[in-house]
Amino acid sequence: MRILITGGAGFIGSHLVRRLLAEKHERVVNLDALRYSGNLENLADLADDPRYLFVHADICDGETVEKVLRDQGIEAVINCAAETHVDRSILDPNSFARTDVVGTAVLLEAARKIKVARFLQVSTDEVYGSVEQGSSKEDDQLEPRSPYSASKAGGDLLVRSYWTTYGFPVLITRGSNTYGPNQYPEKFIPLFTTNALDDQPLPLYGDGRQRRDWLSVYDHCGAIVHVLHHGRPGTIYNVGGGNERENITVAEAILDHLGKPKALIRHVEDRQGHDRRYAVDCTRLRALGWAPTVRFEEGLRATVDWYGGHEGWWRKIKSGEFRAYYEQAYGERLRKTASGKR
Repeated sequence: MRILITGGAGFIGSHLVRRLLAEKHERVVNLDALRYSGNLENLADLADDPRYLFVHADICDGETVEKVLRDQGIEAVINCAAETHVDRSILDPNSFARTDVVGTAVLLEAARKIKVARFLQVSTDEVYGSVEQGSSKEDDQLEPRSPYSASKAGGDLLVRSYWTTYGFPVLITRGSNTYGPNQYPEKFIPLFTTNALDDQPLPLYGDGRQRRDWLSVYDHCGAIVHVLHHGRPGTIYNVGGGNERENITVAEAILDHLGKPKALIRHVEDRQGHDRRYAVDCTRLRALGWAPTVRFEEGLRATVDWYGGHEGWWRKIKSGEFRAYYEQAYGERLRKTASGKR
């Protein structure tokens, strides 16, 4: 197949590019706007692969998207392009609506005009909202509680409408909290790992008892590719790792692996509207023949080791735009904690 991946220079997207090339697909085109979390270093070793093409463009640019689809003979689209971090969505909600809703609409229409054979939307379990008990199923009501999850829910609804209205062959995957190498260090595991490596505080929201289901990026990409090849058009598939852990437990595991003191954990003022728990029922995807393979303890240790061995990659990021973001998100919270005003 000839496949277009949007957001392919980001975390999940770059791992997906590698996976598809390993499967010997005829062509993999990576279209990415290279905003703050897009990083071509993630794919630098693939630059000379004749089956790989990078296109620097925004998915909101319909003319360019349609031209790439036509010129490259694209048969399938995987939409990984998204603004993804809840904290940033609270600080700047408009950019999330633009990429996750408007961008998805532009991409869908271009793909429909070209008549691609498959369109897969990579989404998130956060669209279901906080789940106190049980697990979310694909047909459950959406109850997003942050600008990020609301924008992803909006994109999902657009994607489903193209199946109902036009019979356009769409698929949606909703993944749980994904972790692994090359993840931008604003996210929980890379942030806490890199801070710990520098003996800096780990800013843990509230009591740290929020629960997440952790999914390795290897397994997440495997699920996306499996659904692309075998999923039923018009269908949503939940993707979970089966590794529910409290945030404080994950923070302590990172510190234990690095031999750092638990005193580095700083309980700070909680995030606005912070969801307490996510959990997804993956029965539908398992029936399709997929199951996770990476145990969380092993995957976490490997991920922490990767950041320890690739300081040049993350130090460059944390010395740039990231500093201003970190101060805005955590600076005052950490100062309050230090002064006992939490």
